[in-house]
Amino acid sequence: MAGHSKFSNIKHKKEKQDSQRGKIFTKLGRELAVAVKAGGADPNGNSKLKDIIAKCKQSNMPNDSIERSIKKAAGDLGAVNFEAVTYEGYGPNGVAVIVRALTDNKTRTVANVRNAFTKGGGSMGATGCVSFSFDERGLVLILKEAVSTDEEELMMIALDAGALDFTTADEGYEIITAPSGFSAVRQALEDAGVPMESAEVTMIPQTYSKLTTPDDIKKMNKLLDLLDDDDDVQDVYHNWDS
Repeated sequence: MAGHSKFSNIKHKKEKQDSQRGKIFTKLGRELAVAVKAGGADPNGNSKLKDIIAKCKQSNMPNDSIERSIKKAAGDLGAVNFEAVTYEGYGPNGVAVIVRALTDNKTRTVANVRNAFTKGGGSMGATGCVSFSFDERGLVLILKEAVSTDEEELMMIALDAGALDFTTADEGYEIITAPSGFSAVRQALEDAGVPMESAEVTMIPQTYSKLTTPDDIKKMNKLLDLLDDDDDVQDVYHNWDS
């Protein structure tokens, strides 16, 4: 974690979201539906749903769209049949890639993901081939320019709520939590009125890979673009130090 800022990746991700807003909302709608099916439509009693609602708001999904998705899922639980699947593989020059999807057709999804790896100059691998080199963690990013709370107070809010680590970067603050402790830390920051640039449970690489040739960089970007364009794909994690 030390020495590697996540802020540039978040900015790049948000630029993509702005240009693909409808597609992003479709994916978020699936996450809302799965959370409602698992724990009910009341976010006060469903911390996973509450976290996803916060994620929707960070992506500028309108409140009425969020409410519609929740009501639709609550009233049509029998039709919510998305299955969570994870694929692993390698991009150009051995970059580690993890793909998480929600799908109602695994045959279609695995074919599309395999095609993305192939066209991106990589290959799918067996389950577990790269995930051992990532740590699942909650990650909260806070921009310095967006927050009036001083660093020490922010750190105490996060640590008191159960955060594992608090790091200062040039652009802002990075807070790491255990997956099980993420909801409590995110809620504590929200209750304190702290604006979060990003807050999610993610996969953090233990080491990073660099791509040095224009061809490899082009292929890696193609792989990521193809995965981003797939409605079934919810999250893509990699250790490319871009």
